[in-house]
Amino acid sequence: MSLPDYKSTGKQASSAISQSPVVQLNVGGHLFSTTLSTLRKHPDSKVAELFAAQSKLCTDAQGRFFIDRDGSHFGAVLEFLRSGKLPTEKIQEVYKEAVHYNITPLIKRLEETPELFGELVGRQQFLCRVPHYKENIEVLIRIARAEAVATRHSTIFICVLQTEEDLGFYDNAINSLEADKESVVTFGPWKAAPSVRDLLDCVRMDIQSRGYKVSIEPHVPERSFLSKSYNFFYKLTFTWW
Repeated sequence: MSLPDYKSTGKQASSAISQSPVVQLNVGGHLFSTTLSTLRKHPDSKVAELFAAQSKLCTDAQGRFFIDRDGSHFGAVLEFLRSGKLPTEKIQEVYKEAVHYNITPLIKRLEETPELFGELVGRQQFLCRVPHYKENIEVLIRIARAEAVATRHSTIFICVLQTEEDLGFYDNAINSLEADKESVVTFGPWKAAPSVRDLLDCVRMDIQSRGYKVSIEPHVPERSFLSKSYNFFYKLTFTWW
């Protein structure tokens, strides 16, 4: 049996693109039928680039053009190319596909939807004002996983300092904490309207979006007449099973 001629296959695929206005697609196992004019609607997009006249897309066993990417949400992308209609569900997932395929009109339209507008303009802009926020999320997950051996829960202390004034009390606060001070993860201070509770909600949301089950509660220190207590500390608990 002779081996397939891949160069020849590439030429046939290119020829098929140039000759037929109807295109059969296989996007990660999801099948679609559309036209070249639809796929080339936005010339600067990656979709249009893929289906340029000299495209080198490979084909599957049935001759459909194959895109090696999860096609679960490609239908919504294709519908926008056809009619300009926006999806009504899975907005964030479709947005990721729009970014991947660089379909600028779809990206901009989705960013105006309430779901993404609140996330991009509200929450993400706030988090950009919290020093080392993303790095701290990674540290929390790393510490929790390191402490997960033969236990059901991993508990980590978070210190939240909203203002510069709070930061001035940090040394006294951390010294008053009856816990492993080395593993305390500190957030803040920040110059934005959202509160400490808003920041904690963001921490919980972003860790849960990674598939972890977490809860956050205030740390209540033991009362002492000899030392001042501070309300900067919270317990973040990962539940493994």
